[in-house]
Amino acid sequence: MGRLVEMLVESVRVHMLSNRHVVILKDTERERYLPIWIGPWEASAIAMKLQGLSAERPLTHDLFVAALDQLGVRIDRVVISELAEETYHARLILERDGEEFELDARPSDSVALAVRSAVRILVAEEVLEQAALGVDPGGDESATEAGEATRPGRPTMGPGVPLETLSDDVVDERLDMFRDFVNSLDIDPGSSSGGAGGSSGPRDPGGPRRSG
Repeated sequence: MGRLVEMLVESVRVHMLSNRHVVILKDTERERYLPIWIGPWEASAIAMKLQGLSAERPLTHDLFVAALDQLGVRIDRVVISELAEETYHARLILERDGEEFELDARPSDSVALAVRSAVRILVAEEVLEQAALGVDPGGDESATEAGEATRPGRPTMGPGVPLETLSDDVVDERLDMFRDFVNSLDIDPGSSSGGAGGSSGPRDPGGPRRSG
């Protein structure tokens, strides 16, 4: 694995046409985004934490973090390490008494645990080279809807000039397709404004890959 890039959870959204959920990670150093399809339960788990909400009884990710704490184990970081055959792979790095343990995990679960533990989300540069999207920072309309689970101060992602880069080539003919995709995203049900810092399935044409 080469260079790792720190990312933040920029938002959790719903694709209105397919009613599928997507988490969008943002590069902390530049205008670069990594969208990943995730399941509705994982989307809700991430969105709730971004909004500062908690369930009356512990949810699965809350229980996992609490169990680790009782055992004297802490989550050090999560790494989205590989994109192979349209599938994201992630690693959960745990630490106890100075010793590190590494577990295979889905990106969706890894992100849900990261926002609960306030730990770094890292993505391999090779993954970003394959799947990251660049967005024109000069766009002046936002795709954010009222109540969307998102970080404060998010950049605009309206009809600016979103670019999808594959390897070294900018695929200009896909701009309209990606713009339509972004503009079709709506709020995650039950979510509202907030903030915070596994294997997956097939990719939709022109859209992000899906994480189970």
